[in-house]
Amino acid sequence: MKLLVTLERDETGMIVAGCPSIPGCISQGETEAEALDNIKEAIAGCLEARAANNMPLTVDVREVEVPV
Repeated sequence: MKLLVTLERDETGMIVAGCPSIPGCISQGETEAEALDNIKEAIAGCLEARAANNMPLTVDVREVEVPV
């Protein structure tokens, strides 16, 4: 399964990784590589928990164009 993730540096310097397709699925790491490894582990755990609770595995994420 391929999922999009977001990466953002927080105020402490950690890189926070999130998966928009799985509400609440967040992790972090000191480096981008560590954050990506950690979010993969978090995604696996979130998918397992959602399946165990008969929830949809993911929610729809859409790309929209907004004039700026």
